[in-house]
Amino acid sequence: MKKNMINIQPAILYAALLFTACKTSRHSSLSSSVNPYQYSIQKKVVAENGAVVSAHPLASQVGVEILKKGGNAIDAAIATQLALAVVYPNAGNIGGGGFMVARLANGELLALDYREKAPGAAHRDMYLDPDGTPRTDKSRDGHLSAGVPGTVAGLFAAHRYGKLPFRELIEPAIQLAEKGFAITENEAGALNRLQDDLRKFNTIPPVFIKSQWKPGDTLIQKDLARTLMRIRDNGLAGFYEGETARLIVEEMQRGGGIITYEDLKNYKAVYRKPHVFTYKGYDIVSMPMPSSGGVLLNQMMKMIEDKNIAAMGFQTTQSVQLMIEVKRRAFADRAKYMGDPDFYKVPVEQLCSPSYLKERMRDYSPDKATPSSEVKAGIIAGYESEETTHLSVIDKYGNAVAVTTTLNNSYGSRTVVGHAGFFLNDEMDDFSIKPGVPNMFGAVGGEANAIQPGKRMLSSMTPTIVLKDKKPFLVLGTPGGTTIPTQIFQTLVNILEFNMSTEDAVYKPKFHHQWLPDEVYLERGFPEEVKKNLEKMGYRFGRERFGIGRTEIIKVLADGKFEAVADIRGDDDARGY
Repeated sequence: MKKNMINIQPAILYAALLFTACKTSRHSSLSSSVNPYQYSIQKKVVAENGAVVSAHPLASQVGVEILKKGGNAIDAAIATQLALAVVYPNAGNIGGGGFMVARLANGELLALDYREKAPGAAHRDMYLDPDGTPRTDKSRDGHLSAGVPGTVAGLFAAHRYGKLPFRELIEPAIQLAEKGFAITENEAGALNRLQDDLRKFNTIPPVFIKSQWKPGDTLIQKDLARTLMRIRDNGLAGFYEGETARLIVEEMQRGGGIITYEDLKNYKAVYRKPHVFTYKGYDIVSMPMPSSGGVLLNQMMKMIEDKNIAAMGFQTTQSVQLMIEVKRRAFADRAKYMGDPDFYKVPVEQLCSPSYLKERMRDYSPDKATPSSEVKAGIIAGYESEETTHLSVIDKYGNAVAVTTTLNNSYGSRTVVGHAGFFLNDEMDDFSIKPGVPNMFGAVGGEANAIQPGKRMLSSMTPTIVLKDKKPFLVLGTPGGTTIPTQIFQTLVNILEFNMSTEDAVYKPKFHHQWLPDEVYLERGFPEEVKKNLEKMGYRFGRERFGIGRTEIIKVLADGKFEAVADIRGDDDARGY
């Protein structure tokens, strides 16, 4: 018998965030301070030894427990990701991929790419009918939409910088899957909305199918627990070979997918050179291609650097208009030039050069909108529902980690691998399935992001670390598909230019523009007067958004303590010690 949980209202409404369920037994291998049946959601903490911010309180608690055990920020990030794969199945995953940006205690900067890849049987026109009609239904749902998963490879690649045995990092996730946890109101609602798709896109009914999920229900995932045990016992081969690989391939064969044993066995995570740029004395470290995030953030920040945006003020007509216009220009470049650098030569240096960015702003007018029909990609000489999830971690040793990971759409392809218990991604939709045809986030692309076997699809994920005097100052990231780079841009401007508190920088309403469609998206609560002024200047507005993203941020305070803030737009949680 369970007590009813106190309603967790959509967090944008600043509602009460405590709920309980009456089960009180605790997992033997979980810390006594982590009770999966009774837990609260905490939005802010100031800590001395380390902090974790993630999309779910149980995952954040697991991460902090790893820090307390003597693990470093890399260890905590790995354990948090694995816990999210259990307690946050709509985006936490082992069937998807992601990016990690880190600054180690010795000053070394890392960028780890474990983005999904196109299967070997994929081809440029695989989502086109014979007459050329794009079949976005096939690229967004079901077996054929899945790329080769990269998350597990990424976790092991990251672990070379960890301190604790991998077995210790995965055990909390195994226990949460095997013995269950109480779901929140948000999770119950999401699972209830998913039921039709679960029945449509699964060949073997998964544990998530139920007539009605209620807040406080216990979600037990035995198949997933066994999959995690195989990873614990056999390492990479526990996922990419053997029993789990067989289950994935058999699922593909039952449902018309194309991932093979060879695709799985050949997958490799890749360390890349971080994308680093300066902004008014700060070093900003972000993700390079195949994430567009680092380059877009670079372009947007540098296009405003000489504009004295601080004097314009937060969310004034003047500052918002300027930020919309730099977003427009950056996303026009994304559509033409950005893709997997292993397959396409992305002109990163030129796209981020001061002379190029100055030229991009030549036609900028502070008095009117520049229609996207008049804004093309710049000329180079010679030439992601938004269900991703982010976690930020910092430790007392000086290690800082930003990780953004995703299935793409909420619950990815809506397909669970039979008897393995995890959702597969639908990342193939992040390719340009046909030049000029938008993906589920409205982003368009061309040759640079066309489908090729083994190629990584372009991403918007933007895990970011800001250094002040070469030491960690901010660790942040967010989900949100193509809104990710623009949210990170706004959050940095809010803190670095408008001197806002960390909470206000994250919680205040966001706005978004991405070149095409030529519409500005506003979050509920955006100043109406500013919107009216922008309309007079020629801006068009899409539907009002209830929430844009869920930013997780850690700020290092002047006294060296860590201020961790979790977004109010979900069940996100900040922990520290």
